[in-house]
Amino acid sequence: MGVWTPESKTNVATMRENDFASTEKSTVIAKDDTLRFEFTAADGTVSELREPLKVIAGEVVDAAVMRAAALRTFLGEQVARAKAEGVLFSVHLKATMMKVSDPIVFGHVVRAFFPNTFAKYGEVLVAAGLSPNDGLGTVLGGLDAIPHGLGAEIKASFEAELAEGPALAMVDSDKGITNLHVPSDVIVDASMPAMIRTSGHMWGPDGQEADTLAVLPDHSYSGVYQAVIEDCRAHGAFDPSTMGSVPNVGLMAQKAEEYGSHDKTFEIAQAGTVRLIDSEGNVVLEQEVAEGDIFRACQTKDLPIQDWVKLAVTRARATGAPAVFWLDENRATTPRSSPRSSSTCRSTTPRAWTSRSSPRSRPPSSPWSASAAARTPSRSPATSCATT
Repeated sequence: MGVWTPESKTNVATMRENDFASTEKSTVIAKDDTLRFEFTAADGTVSELREPLKVIAGEVVDAAVMRAAALRTFLGEQVARAKAEGVLFSVHLKATMMKVSDPIVFGHVVRAFFPNTFAKYGEVLVAAGLSPNDGLGTVLGGLDAIPHGLGAEIKASFEAELAEGPALAMVDSDKGITNLHVPSDVIVDASMPAMIRTSGHMWGPDGQEADTLAVLPDHSYSGVYQAVIEDCRAHGAFDPSTMGSVPNVGLMAQKAEEYGSHDKTFEIAQAGTVRLIDSEGNVVLEQEVAEGDIFRACQTKDLPIQDWVKLAVTRARATGAPAVFWLDENRATTPRSSPRSSSTCRSTTPRAWTSRSSPRSRPPSSPWSASAAARTPSRSPATSCATT
């Protein structure tokens, strides 16, 4: 574990509104059915975004929107912030799982870092089949094919903005591979723990470690990382010899498309409304959308939720370690899934374990107190599900 100091300028930057987490709407399906994904444009034109989706009784379905205009504003502010604070700029997504939505978000990040280049040459890049969604590496690699010296001109524009902007975190500083080269190079649940273990540093273009502004646009999971960073800044690095370990029991969907939303994610072409409509014509969920917004629906069947709880509780009883379910009551899906978790817990374990506050915990308004829990392990032998 690298050394942390109170002077560290490393932080997480995240959206608090107009992202997937804040716009999320959720429902529980009452009976086996099909849902139509209907888009009604502002001019009244109606179209289907995909074929009807089969759903079964008890499964949780949600719909959320990343609002493009708010995302662009947020990203521009973070590029300026990293420059002003003298820290590396980095973005942390999960394009390997969110295969449709996160590459689109990544493209917005690339545009935000090189606004002048895309404003001036955006149409040329589109005509050449070069998309920022594929990463800076792909765009730069395709410039030589643009004729009449225009490719070299665009490359010079990229290099000028790279020099003028904040220093970019690097995947491989020796090879010049930046954090923005490939959407899947920096995966949040691997990159953020690695950064925290290394004094809150990432590698800069000069081959040296440096404090970093870690940009996680959607705030679904950003809070836990900021909480740990603040704890390390105040109390130093965690000590693996005393903090113990926390096994992760993840909720696994029956199909990858459910968890990753691959077949239910759409970049909206024009303003309108997306509605999920059942076979009887009832609107189950709806979201107002604007041009460029990313609409994403997810589904989680009841049985995997029950199996998730049973697996965690069974493991806890076998090992004697407490099981804590970190559920955010402010998320739309939590009231839908929490009763299922609670009922399964009650049928599986006879006693309750509840997390206690400590001087190192986050304020009660935050759903994250993982760092405090790690530094202050409970002696209670019981197991339960806790909603925080």
